[in-house]
Amino acid sequence: MSDGKLQLAVLISGTGRSLVNMQERIAAGTLDAKIKLVISSRGDVAGVDRARELGLETVIIERRGLSAEEFQQKLTNTLVEANPDLICMAGFLSLWHIPDDFHGRVINIHPALLPDFGGKGMYGHHVHEAVLRAGKVVSGCSVHFCDNEYDHGPVILQRQVPVKPGDTPDDLAARVFEQECIAYPEAIQLFADGRVKLDGLTVTVS
Repeated sequence: MSDGKLQLAVLISGTGRSLVNMQERIAAGTLDAKIKLVISSRGDVAGVDRARELGLETVIIERRGLSAEEFQQKLTNTLVEANPDLICMAGFLSLWHIPDDFHGRVINIHPALLPDFGGKGMYGHHVHEAVLRAGKVVSGCSVHFCDNEYDHGPVILQRQVPVKPGDTPDDLAARVFEQECIAYPEAIQLFADGRVKLDGLTVTVS
């Protein structure tokens, strides 16, 4: 950590709302971290504009136009050079094959209670539609370690919300996102405090 702050790289593909939430909490002094780098897999999304408006170093590595191997290598090289303490996926929709050197340093937030409603194609409104179709009465969000499968690594923490009668996917999404704005900074602060340990598939929070 530099200057006592946990150095973050944040990976985005969309609106950047979680990124903005992190930066707001950092600015308010409630999150002991610094966003060192933002990487977007698309150049035409609102998250890029928001990151730049916040004065954050922002790199665009588009999946389009690159082979899978070229994309993986370019992303890995950029992160190796930045050498953040923690890599936070925040709506990043491209699968990154995480090198061994980054094991235990990459986390993600998912808008459901994993292991339910995870996997390829399960993002955004697709998740909330699936929860409603399944007739669940509780949903929520999960912060988890990343491995090389979608939404698969060990869970660090979760927050729950009720699924209310008559909910639309947008209703449920809004309620879940409120909890995401609490859960992700909370999990990052646990790393900043050195309270998270990963042993195999077991997460311990002290």
